Amino acid sequence: MTDPASATSGASAPSGADVPSADAVPAVPVVPVSTYRVQVRPDFDLDTAAGLAPYLARLGVTHFYSAPLLVATPESPHGYDVVDPTRVNPQLGGAEALDRLVAALRSADLGLVVDIVPNHLGVARPEVNPAWWAVLRDGPESPYAAWFDIDWSRGPLLIPVLGDDSLDDVVVDRDAPGGPELRYFEHRYPVAPGTDDGPPVEVHMRQHYRLVNWRRANTELTYRRFFAVSDLAGVRVEDPKVFDQTHVEILRWVRAGLVDGIRVDHPDGLRDPGAYLRRLRSEAPNAWLTAEKILEYGEAMPGDWPVAGNTGYDALREVCGLFIDPAGAKHFPARTRFFDAALDGKREAALTLLATELSRLANLAPKHPKARAAIAGIAIHLDVYRTYLPGGREHLDEAIEEAAATFPEAVTVVTPMITEPKTELAQRFQQYSGAVMAKGVEDTAYYRWTRFVALNEVGGAPDRFGVPPEEFHAAAMRRAREWPHGMTTLSTHDTKRGEDVRARMAVLSEIGPRWQAALSEWTAAAPLDDPDLAALIWQTAVGAWPIEPDRLHAYVEKAAREASTHTTWAEPNELFERAMHAVVDAMYGPLRSSLDDFVADITVPGWSNAIGQKLVQLTMPGVPDTYQGTELWDNSLVDPDNRRPVDFDVRAALLERLDDGWIPDLDASGGAKLLVTSRALRLRRDRPDLFGDYLPLVADGPQAAHVFGFDSGGAVTVVTRLPVALAESGGWSDADVLTMPDGQWRDVLTGALFDGAALRLSDLFESLPVALLVRDEEPARGAAP
Repeated sequence: MTDPASATSGASAPSGADVPSADAVPAVPVVPVSTYRVQVRPDFDLDTAAGLAPYLARLGVTHFYSAPLLVATPESPHGYDVVDPTRVNPQLGGAEALDRLVAALRSADLGLVVDIVPNHLGVARPEVNPAWWAVLRDGPESPYAAWFDIDWSRGPLLIPVLGDDSLDDVVVDRDAPGGPELRYFEHRYPVAPGTDDGPPVEVHMRQHYRLVNWRRANTELTYRRFFAVSDLAGVRVEDPKVFDQTHVEILRWVRAGLVDGIRVDHPDGLRDPGAYLRRLRSEAPNAWLTAEKILEYGEAMPGDWPVAGNTGYDALREVCGLFIDPAGAKHFPARTRFFDAALDGKREAALTLLATELSRLANLAPKHPKARAAIAGIAIHLDVYRTYLPGGREHLDEAIEEAAATFPEAVTVVTPMITEPKTELAQRFQQYSGAVMAKGVEDTAYYRWTRFVALNEVGGAPDRFGVPPEEFHAAAMRRAREWPHGMTTLSTHDTKRGEDVRARMAVLSEIGPRWQAALSEWTAAAPLDDPDLAALIWQTAVGAWPIEPDRLHAYVEKAAREASTHTTWAEPNELFERAMHAVVDAMYGPLRSSLDDFVADITVPGWSNAIGQKLVQLTMPGVPDTYQGTELWDNSLVDPDNRRPVDFDVRAALLERLDDGWIPDLDASGGAKLLVTSRALRLRRDRPDLFGDYLPLVADGPQAAHVFGFDSGGAVTVVTRLPVALAESGGWSDADVLTMPDGQWRDVLTGALFDGAALRLSDLFESLPVALLVRDEEPARGAAP
């Protein structure tokens, strides 16, 4: 690990690294045309990833987008638990393998975008995190103490690891290679120099930390965590020196021209996201920067952030919602309001999961017996992740007003400090409110309020049943004006259901009565004492079917414990979970035939939705990201299910067949989705002049509601909506036409030619329920490698 005294901006590169030359950095920002997200990890390292370059180039993407590459907890399956930010992870191949990856990408005319994690470091295993180890050993005098957000005024650092309150199993290892250690089973902790004499309990009491019962994690910790994850300790990158020390390797990549773009994970966890991003921009002036900012419905990106945009969850909501029938809402009644479910979830998060963070805030507040409750109440009623004072004050004022109804005097006392941008209370409150939103809504309410779970995604709006075309058009035109270089996506490592699962679920919105009848039949045959969880399980099964039993069992266990209604992670309810797993077992037993038949009827319409939403996302304003493997059908569920290995050989072979002239049907091969993905990506790459604008197109005829189209500046996207209702009403007629500019048009997907200005939809959708059109006089190079 680099010495923090030397790891400053502009300092010498780490030992063994080439010092970047001034001309290594591009003279102008490089904005990707598209990205392809790859989960690089120990079992899919940088050299393995380098082997994807030829395939990704043929697919049509322009930039390889990687999971975090810095040293993470050994065998980490995701890389977000970084333990040493000064080195490339040796389990991925180290700095030399990164150089080889970049060389392979460049040979294929591809660039590199990397994911970085500035908010926290992994501390589950102190012995692999040099900075954390030093802080445990040396306390506040450690040169690394400034890295972590620790409240030393409350005494020693508390480590929640013990199974109970006893220290009987703690031992002293005085012969450890690096010096004496305390050990608790497999856990290792340093001993301060000169403090190892005597029995383990006495040695333990001399340290700058205390090992405590794991159940105290949510109530008494003295360090800031990532959400409620005690194994991830918050980092103080607001300190310029800490920024320099923790970004030395990342900025080496930038200055050496190894990376074109940076995706910033969870900026809302930082003390001042805007200030951080401005600092990062000043150090990486030519990088494409995106921030994982989760926007609530109607919320806008902070306009003063120097980024290209966010990572696309708002686009995900808009695109998926386009294929949901708003009229179907009446067939999906809710027993409660989503607003109430979200409020309940946030209340539990604010007062229970995040009680330790709340205590720290209360210690900063003016003295009042209800100050703690008032602070929690304001966070509970805040309708966005956080405000960026003085920006977003209107959201905070509304939350203050709501909380004042319960704690009027206390809210009056804390309001002056909580609304003043420069106070520590205001700054820490904003870190707390984001965690309350994430844990209370996305990780709790989304698993409880299950009317129609295709809507329950990060950045989603579960109580808004679908996105009408007019709303989508307005949002797309706004994106084209304001954030044309922000990312769009349909699936990420954090989505709760994969894009094709949601696409099939969207079909349920068209067949509400039939779905409710099937659900009633199944829940009667396999009952569960929680109708909301039962609805979630059956919707998920229908969306992902066929799915391996072990994957579905793992999913429902996670979903039930996240909902924390009948069972929790801390206190699993064995009796309830046995009944829950019995429901899944019934799907593979007596209910298998009924489930198979139901899914068979909605599979093809689901595929139609899937390629429709894929084509819209790949051609709408923004930089489209494709999550690994989703160029074929993908029935992934929430992590870790969506991080399963991808068979790239199968995809490469199918792509070769497409390039040999194969026009696939809408079938189980997934060839139709690969066709749409590759042709759209190639067209964007080869003909960027055809993209950059957004003009809604108008259809006429009795089935006009079932077509959606837009002109992106020369390339025309046309897709089918609500395919079940379309089929039931007789399909396309000769009177159903799309108004187009005069001229001859070629479908990049099939090669078919059409004459404007009124294209008959029955002709346009003869082969596939989607089309991507360019003028025939323009070479349709998107159709070739």
